[in-house]
Amino acid sequence: MSSKSPYKGAPPKYLNDFSKALASEVRILLQEVGKLRDERRQLQQEIAELMSVKAKHSGGGEFAGYLKPEPPPAPEAAPAPPAEPAPAIEAKPGWRTVHKKAERKPKAPKALPPPTPAPAPPPPPPAEKVPNWMTWRPNPLFEPTPSRFVAPLPVPPTPRPPGLFGVGDP
Repeated sequence: MSSKSPYKGAPPKYLNDFSKALASEVRILLQEVGKLRDERRQLQQEIAELMSVKAKHSGGGEFAGYLKPEPPPAPEAAPAPPAEPAPAIEAKPGWRTVHKKAERKPKAPKALPPPTPAPAPPPPPPAEKVPNWMTWRPNPLFEPTPSRFVAPLPVPPTPRPPGLFGVGDP
């Protein structure tokens, strides 16, 4: 702000009122921003805690074997190894198999009652003798009268003098 003020003495009352109202609004907004910052920090801490728990319980983590079922007890008598090697077990495919549905046979239409004959339409009324539009002629007795509110004809523009871009330029 400049040190020179256009007001001599105290500034006008409306400036004081406006600056007080503005200061209170800024205070309220700063409090809201502080609350939002605290909530954000709390959410980030919760996310970090959840991610650490996930890392501990996922594969290779601290509690990775904690929830796995116990292996079955070993059989007492081990069977003799087979003479032939066992066939390799195929892994299940990663994609699921979708079986195509059998096509549906169209349903037979329901039996409809026999159609009743529609009543015959009434004969069209006899056409009146209307003259063709091509044979129309204006009424010779009709004389249009000029309206009282006829606008004056526009004044035609004055002709251009010969010269640059005017009449007579080659």
